[in-house]
Amino acid sequence: MKRHIAQKIKNTFAILPMPWIVERTFTWLGNYRRLSKDYEILPLTAENRVRITMLRLMLAKCV
Repeated sequence: MKRHIAQKIKNTFAILPMPWIVERTFTWLGNYRRLSKDYEILPLTAENRVRITMLRLMLAKCV
């Protein structure tokens, strides 16, 4: 099941419950020095850095 932060209801957007999930994820990503600033030139490189960091976080939680 895919979750969304907001959804469109009658031509307006309504914030869905549990926004803390997104805030928690941004906090986890902010703990990594390389992601704290925008060092990358290409957006694809920055996206890959986030993916690698999330893989590291998931592996740490599994072990």
